[in-house]
Amino acid sequence: MKYIDLNGEKIDIIGFGTYKMTNRDAESAVLSALECGYRRIDTAIMYENEEGVGRAIKASGLKEEELFVTTKLWTDVNSREGVRRAVAGSLERLGLKRLDLLLIHWPTPFNDEVWAGMEALKAEGTVRHIGLSNFLPHHIEELKYSVKPEWDQTELHPYFQNRGTLGYLQKRGIVAEAWSPLLRGGALEDKTIKAVAEKYAVTPAAVVLSFLTKEGVAVIPKSTNPAHIAENFRAAELELGEEDVAAIRALDTGKRSFRDPDNHGFC
Repeated sequence: MKYIDLNGEKIDIIGFGTYKMTNRDAESAVLSALECGYRRIDTAIMYENEEGVGRAIKASGLKEEELFVTTKLWTDVNSREGVRRAVAGSLERLGLKRLDLLLIHWPTPFNDEVWAGMEALKAEGTVRHIGLSNFLPHHIEELKYSVKPEWDQTELHPYFQNRGTLGYLQKRGIVAEAWSPLLRGGALEDKTIKAVAEKYAVTPAAVVLSFLTKEGVAVIPKSTNPAHIAENFRAAELELGEEDVAAIRALDTGKRSFRDPDNHGFC
């Protein structure tokens, strides 16, 4: 496994995503992921599958301290007390005593108040790390904080490599993570990526994940297929040559495929 540095802590660069999974699917998929070696799991209140994730964690027999679990506050959380209530609910559904990482899911007019609530939970030890999701550099610059954000989860894949945000995050020492790194499968039919996959006798998904991790980006690929779950995890073993990295860098269109954080419409 490759690792990223989170304020001196080594964290697996490849995690497991659960977006759009039901509780039932999340339970089986997360258990498969844990059985093949994943130790970092990403969920969110909005996904409505924290209970399934929690059941998988319990069934795995792994100790809480062996895992790194992330969840996210939805846009209806707009106060410090709202943060506390939301996190209490997440912990109950997940069956955990603490969260490893708590993120604001999308920027809202209440960022400062929500962040203050997150800082308080971090100070108490209820949450170990705090960060953001879908925040652009100007959102981070505008955020009033005592504890600097440690993480930003953002749209990032071969067709939208988000170089401006990535460079900003890396310069500031904030972990950059790609959600939907495979573009919900949309990047896997690209002829350049398929050619690189044939060259190394691996899956196109492994090529994309290896490319992103080589760029220093954390990833959370999602699948409910046990074979694909295992294949994605092994992407950490693949080392692409510089010519392959250059070829994939050239695929960047600079255009988003999903919502603009400045106009996301969730609040």
